Amino acid sequence: MERPADMFDRDEEWAALAAFCEDPAPGAMLGVVTGRRRQGKSFLLEAACEQTGGLYHQALEGTGAESLRLFGERFAAHTGAAAPLAFSSWPAAIDAVLGLGLGAPTTVVIDEFPYLMKAAPELPSAVQAALGPRRAERTASRTRLILCGSALSVMGRLLAGSAPLRGRAALELVVPSLDFRLAREFWEIEDPLLAARLHAVVGGTPAYRDFARRDAPRGLDDFDAWVVRTVLNRNSPLFREARYLLAEEPDLRDPGLYSSVLAAVATGAVTRGAISNAVGRGADELGHPLTVLADAGFLVKADDLLRDRRPVWRIAEPLIAFYHAVVRPVFGQLEARGQAARTWSGRRATFASQVLGPNFEEICRTWTSAYASAETLGTDDLGEVGHGAVHDHEQRAAMQFDVVALGPADGQRRRLVALGEAKWGIQLGLEHLDRLRRGTRLVEQTNNLDVSSTRLLLFSAVGFTDQLRAGAASDRNVVLVDLGRLYEGD
Repeated sequence: MERPADMFDRDEEWAALAAFCEDPAPGAMLGVVTGRRRQGKSFLLEAACEQTGGLYHQALEGTGAESLRLFGERFAAHTGAAAPLAFSSWPAAIDAVLGLGLGAPTTVVIDEFPYLMKAAPELPSAVQAALGPRRAERTASRTRLILCGSALSVMGRLLAGSAPLRGRAALELVVPSLDFRLAREFWEIEDPLLAARLHAVVGGTPAYRDFARRDAPRGLDDFDAWVVRTVLNRNSPLFREARYLLAEEPDLRDPGLYSSVLAAVATGAVTRGAISNAVGRGADELGHPLTVLADAGFLVKADDLLRDRRPVWRIAEPLIAFYHAVVRPVFGQLEARGQAARTWSGRRATFASQVLGPNFEEICRTWTSAYASAETLGTDDLGEVGHGAVHDHEQRAAMQFDVVALGPADGQRRRLVALGEAKWGIQLGLEHLDRLRRGTRLVEQTNNLDVSSTRLLLFSAVGFTDQLRAGAASDRNVVLVDLGRLYEGD
């Protein structure tokens, strides 16, 4: 398949789709494509159908009878039938789909598949039966059937456990958000400082640039005005997007509770106990809401790499964090005419402390895992990257570390590859380096990790003191990472 000229990035995803759609092997195959909303899944799949002459059908919410009728109409239009096809059942419709691939590999995409499952719960079982290993209709067909959906909890169950389609898929493609470097390129931002600010608001979701009508901040002095005219503009799709995302997720049946949980996490309550205090529910009552939000792609459970059973929760999508920390508390004010600029003036400090800082830490972890070179880390054998804490008995407190990189768990004494501090609005100095050195000693004592070549990573959006720069110049284990290096270096 020829890669569309207007496609940004997605090389890996496109290659996987092409290999699946053009696979000449006999027998019909099933593929599943998922990912959070607005990531460009439909764009990819429509392009694949255009390239292969395949059938693309986007399901709508409706009754079972209407859904089957609409699919029959789309099928007839694709095949050039003189009249819409009236399929008697979904098994009959799936057999017709298999019939499209009798001569050559043929792509068939059913997008928004969760809508169909809601209207016809038997549909996964019908697909399972149609794709029976020895069924003649399957073995004679080269149909490449792709089921796609953005309801992550629903799509996640499609292939899990004892689900009918478990073990049936030859393709399981997750379309992710663009990472911070790709997001900068996509939005065509030159200044790394501006790019980091922008990423803290809209992350790497491609559709949000269209939501903003391709309006990108023209420079740092335009950033505040850009926020006011786009994300805080009551007439912009970005203004209510976070609320719509929650409303569109079928498993979120108590929106008030889920909104409160997200708001708690966005404003710094990241442990189950802290979330419990913030929302006024017992900690034992939060297991289900947290699991549902994680399954739906709103929250990420991040384990403490230095202490077992001490996970924290993070919001997965920057716009969701921005909304719940910055917008939600003043949503009523922002809905009033002409209040966006005044309201934003009073919310900038909250944005810096509760949004920019945590997002910068996540960018630093991403850089460590995806972009830091073997020379920087002292190894190309990297295991987990995350956060961590170690108890300082002398200070009677836990030392928190924004970046923790471990070597692989290979049965040997595990290495602490790197320990890092990430500060958005603070110039780092020798006191921060001394803290990391003390932390390294504590980690060795309490975790029995090999710290003989641990790299000490200091990340700052503001910069470093001359004394710290001099110290780093004389110690190869000390690594200073500013925004320029985050976005362009290794």
